[in-house]
Amino acid sequence: MPSMTALITPAESASRPELPRRPVPHEKVPDRPTPSGPRPHSRTVHTVGDPTTLEALRRVVDDQIGPRSPGTIYQNIDGAFEVLSVIRDPERARGLLKRRGAQWALIVRDVLRPAGEPFVVGSVWTTSDRLVREAAAG
Repeated sequence: MPSMTALITPAESASRPELPRRPVPHEKVPDRPTPSGPRPHSRTVHTVGDPTTLEALRRVVDDQIGPRSPGTIYQNIDGAFEVLSVIRDPERARGLLKRRGAQWALIVRDVLRPAGEPFVVGSVWTTSDRLVREAAAG
């Protein structure tokens, strides 16, 4: 079967108007001026000042961290871990986890490995996690 372009004769192709070309993205054209300000979806962090929103975010973070506080030992499918520190500062958590959306982080040590080095995790508390030992009160 011949191609579609082979069905058009040279005389027909000369009589057809040329299709309009799309401009290259971000190219200045009269009908699409370049925006004068910054990108509308800048990646700057906006602080939230509404107390209701802050309280809701705090509750979400508390639910995600679960019962893990310094001194707690918990177990999941990956192993058993002692919580050494809970970081609730979003900027520090983002730096430690190298994730833009991190709100918190935990520094844990694997208790099943004799020479287990502390490391950072940001995994949320789930129903598959099990509390082995609560943190000592005091």
